[in-house]
Amino acid sequence: MTTVAAKPATMAQALQRAMRDAMAADPTVHVMGEDVGTLGGVFRVTDGLAKEFGDDRCTDTPLAEAGILGAAVGMAMYGLRPVVEMQFDAFAYPAFEQLISHVSRMRNRTRGALPMPIVVRVPYGGGIGGVEHHSDSSEAYYMATPGLHVVTPSTVADAYGLLREAIASDDPVIFLEPKRLYWSKAEWSPDAPAEVEPIGRAVVRRAGSSATLLTYGPSVPVCLEAADAARDEGWDLEVVDIRSLVPFDDETVCASVRRTGRAVVVHESSGFGGPGGEIAARVTERCFHHLEAPVLRVAGFDIPYPPPMLERHHLPGVDRVLDAVARLQWEATS
Repeated sequence: MTTVAAKPATMAQALQRAMRDAMAADPTVHVMGEDVGTLGGVFRVTDGLAKEFGDDRCTDTPLAEAGILGAAVGMAMYGLRPVVEMQFDAFAYPAFEQLISHVSRMRNRTRGALPMPIVVRVPYGGGIGGVEHHSDSSEAYYMATPGLHVVTPSTVADAYGLLREAIASDDPVIFLEPKRLYWSKAEWSPDAPAEVEPIGRAVVRRAGSSATLLTYGPSVPVCLEAADAARDEGWDLEVVDIRSLVPFDDETVCASVRRTGRAVVVHESSGFGGPGGEIAARVTERCFHHLEAPVLRVAGFDIPYPPPMLERHHLPGVDRVLDAVARLQWEATS
């Protein structure tokens, strides 16, 4: 195999390559969803797959999410590995009954006799000027459903590595793709992709000593920018990319918080009932005697997703992250 040197690649290209490589390696892998074939997906993430593998393995479906996921359940029961695209986050809600009643339970229901190797790709989050049903952050719903793995990449390398692992898994995986990062770029070689941490492991994206920013997906670049800006305030912030919301990496997260003594959870999903509440509780339970201040959250507001002109106020930005860091009771130990 000829190795191609690393060159700028987008997250969308890495995701497309992950599906292509998985389909080439395993004839049981099938991609399906609305407009994934001829159009190549609304974000062009499945571009070229139907031409290379045929429309029986990259299949355009009717606009019927419950039917798409129901068909995927049957395919998985007969030994195939469906990769389903939900096109936009809130479009997945009609398929929740299939997800909760069948996808999440089948392996447990059959005592392991029937694996459920389904990947549900869900473009999620805001920042692209979409209207309300196109910009939700619905990860809390999936996290609250036992039997599902829930992962989200923030880098080009993770997009490829996590999706390949998700497709190979015998457990159902909700693969949350940050829409606003589809066109983010990094040096990456499609023929020699960098190895990444597996599902279930978090990664320290930036080392620091003053406080820990716990985040994932589209909020990772925001937190890295905030950490750079925090230097001017004298704070050395560590940024932990959670990557895998289920299973959750308590070891890496808690090791970081025990080092720094302070933590802020940052995500786009709403604060009330959102992922930050679960993460803050786990950190508090495991790190209570190491904490110098309560674990804080910076999240989307507790409202339906706003119109495009207002989303910049709704989404956590650098200023809101730094405001939270400033509230971490620094005076208590000064």
